[in-house]
Amino acid sequence: MRLHRLTLLASFFLTIVMSFVALVFDYSKDIIVDDIQSFYFVFIAVVIVIFGLNYLILDALFNFYGKRQIRKISTILPDEFSPIEDYNLNFQEFGERVSKYSQKNATELDTMKEMETYRKEYLGNVSHELKTPLFSIQGYVETLIEGGVENLAIRDKYLDRIDKSVERLLTIVQDLDMINQYESGVITLNITSFDLNALIKEIVDLFDLEANRKDSKVQLQTSSAQIYVNADKNKISQVLINLISNAIHYANRNQAQINIRTNVLRDKVFVEVEDNGMGIKPEFLPRIFERFYRVETSRNRKDGGSGLGLAIVKHILEAHGEHISAKSVYLEGTQFSFLLEKSK
Repeated sequence: MRLHRLTLLASFFLTIVMSFVALVFDYSKDIIVDDIQSFYFVFIAVVIVIFGLNYLILDALFNFYGKRQIRKISTILPDEFSPIEDYNLNFQEFGERVSKYSQKNATELDTMKEMETYRKEYLGNVSHELKTPLFSIQGYVETLIEGGVENLAIRDKYLDRIDKSVERLLTIVQDLDMINQYESGVITLNITSFDLNALIKEIVDLFDLEANRKDSKVQLQTSSAQIYVNADKNKISQVLINLISNAIHYANRNQAQINIRTNVLRDKVFVEVEDNGMGIKPEFLPRIFERFYRVETSRNRKDGGSGLGLAIVKHILEAHGEHISAKSVYLEGTQFSFLLEKSK
């Protein structure tokens, strides 16, 4: 049988205490005890004393032993844990600290895994986005080098395609730079008061030719001729350009209708961009504001764009303290809506 020092110490101290109490009781029973009632009184008092002394001795020994064990355990823990600066820790408190430390590490590990997955997806998406225009440029240049430049029709056509591919590359790079700034919190707003309806009309005029080419009709429906908001005009313009251009680009039907609505709701202005296009399937809807996410074959990379438009829209509105929501019925249409602060 293996002997433990704590057990020996506890036995030793308890033996001494109980022997001392027994001697005191034997001595006192001849002097103090005159009748049976006094005897029981002394007996109960002695039992209470024994219980109290046993409790104090065992508590002191176990606390001493526990602190020693905690100090030993602390030597194998990471330096950043360092819970033994306070030597009054008991096992319960020590266990709680270890549990919190483990939960923290588990959370950090999960975050690192998510970041690694995010990094891989990000690099994959960026390489895919850049690969298409770069390969196109490479093919056109090789054709021109191999003699196509002598044919004026081929030269002009391929140079025009190279110019469009370079323009798309620039768009992707600019959007990547913008989204990285927004996601890192580097977004400066120049808040001014401006007429939102006037801005929308300017953007609608900007897309007039494209809308006619797509056989789409874009119109503004508003509750007031002028509605002033407090916001960054340039960035809200970017939001509206993205939403309206998407609605026109993905209409996918003859005589498509895009409605832009503005209404005053107390101290806010409600803005909605609605189309009657193909819509988005319910399982895809929660992810449409992710970078590079495309939900349909009609929304593929050959149609151009960086795939970052809705992600940029989301960050711009969040910088304004607002949220963009999307509703869609597949094969019927999609509505994007958000609020802006009304100018007083």
